[in-house]
Amino acid sequence: MALVPTILSLIGLGGLIATAVWLLVRGNNNRITRLFLICQSSVIIWLISQLMKLFSANTEQFWVSYVIGNIGICSFAPLWLMFAAEYSDYRQHLRKPCSFLPSVSVIFFLCVITNPLHHNYYKTFEFRNVVCGRIYYLSQIVYYVLIFAGICLMFIKHSRSRRRMTSQSLLLAAAIVVPLCINTLSVAGIIKTEIELAPLFFSFSVILVLIAIGRYGLLDVNRIAINDTVDSIDSAIIVFDADDRITYMNKRAQQLITLDKEAPLDEFIAAIKEISGTELDRNDLSCELSIGEEHFNIRQNFCMNKKGVSIASIIIMSNVSEYYELLSAEKRLSLEQERNRIAQEIHDSAGHTFTMISSLSRIINADLSGRDVPAETTGYVREIDGLSRSGITQLRCSINNLRDDEFMSSVTRAVNTVAEAVREVKIDVCTQGEEDESFAFCIRTVYENTRETITNAMRYSGADRIDIIVKFRSDMLELYIFDNGRGCPSISENNGLRGIRSRTEALGGTVKFSSVEGEGFSTIIRIPKQ
Repeated sequence: MALVPTILSLIGLGGLIATAVWLLVRGNNNRITRLFLICQSSVIIWLISQLMKLFSANTEQFWVSYVIGNIGICSFAPLWLMFAAEYSDYRQHLRKPCSFLPSVSVIFFLCVITNPLHHNYYKTFEFRNVVCGRIYYLSQIVYYVLIFAGICLMFIKHSRSRRRMTSQSLLLAAAIVVPLCINTLSVAGIIKTEIELAPLFFSFSVILVLIAIGRYGLLDVNRIAINDTVDSIDSAIIVFDADDRITYMNKRAQQLITLDKEAPLDEFIAAIKEISGTELDRNDLSCELSIGEEHFNIRQNFCMNKKGVSIASIIIMSNVSEYYELLSAEKRLSLEQERNRIAQEIHDSAGHTFTMISSLSRIINADLSGRDVPAETTGYVREIDGLSRSGITQLRCSINNLRDDEFMSSVTRAVNTVAEAVREVKIDVCTQGEEDESFAFCIRTVYENTRETITNAMRYSGADRIDIIVKFRSDMLELYIFDNGRGCPSISENNGLRGIRSRTEALGGTVKFSSVEGEGFSTIIRIPKQ
């Protein structure tokens, strides 16, 4: 027995069986795929007969191998043309010729098995010595015409539908040219081997055709599309069999949970508890849980057979993070609307009251200026005016806090927000240096200190101008606030000034208050970077 022919036959046989199994698993359950599989089966039978020839020990065994081989030979070409007509959508046009194709196979096979009576298929048939007759050559012509016609139909389909040569068209051309050339050389005696090369190269042709059209005409695109879709969704899908063991996990499930294939349900429950802290009830897995910053809704579905017995269960972990985000956004919107409503009510009521108090105190002060009244009285009136104006400032700052706290995103915006809330006094803000994220830690402190300083100036100093300088240095923030009010001979740190100092020193900073009677009041705050 020759080793090389045996190896070649086994390689061809293995390739065909592998592609057939692959098609059975991944292929469509339609007429095209079934015809293609039958064509493969006929070539498989043909290759098996070649191996049987190599292992034959006498004429009887040799004859059996030829009979078996001719089952594949006689079947392949007619089946191939039927497959090609089905695939190329020419079945209706070739319906009558195709209906006679099975009879062609039957006729030639009858000629083979009756050869001992007429010797027209094999002129001589002896062990390891076979001479072909006239019917054999006729059958070869008919077979190659049918095979060539089938390949041409598929070639025309691809080239016409795309109006150009494609890789599929070239593969189909190679599928017919290569085996025809090899078989012609074998029949002519140019190539001599211990086995026929035709089945080997027809197996090669079948694989080429599978590559050329398999992805588009034979594969189960529904199953492929469903698998791809299931793998691309943001929900984790885990399938358990009747014994509660995992049989499938999509890519999202594999990303979330590390489990071995065929892991039991109990291990799945333990893995969920480890990554989420939530313990699932084995009898009712439906719940909601959080994994990191994501939220998932778990539900379990059961697959029943016709008798109502559960044969599988599917756990779907749907990502519902978007709904939590929408709920949070809705809550924020509701809160903002309520804050705006409250701010508007405060502005309309308390703001109007403070404004009226300030206006009335000014009228009283003007009325008392020409009269002989105690100095204490006029001082009380001025204090009322200052309190009311500082109250308006604090009220506006509080309203800004209620409506929108986006100004807390930077020191500059915080200071400007306080300055813009003041109408009664002219305030100029000067910024020096470049602000960056390293100053974010002191935004609220600067805002509260600025608000308190301006409130004090409006309450006590009688100033009509305040200058603010915000200086951003490489190692610290400096805040200078000056007013042109009455000033004072000595400074007594009340609750307001103590609050400024306490907030500043909590950040490691320093505060300096200074004043000269008749020359206003100044506040200098320095806060080092952290």
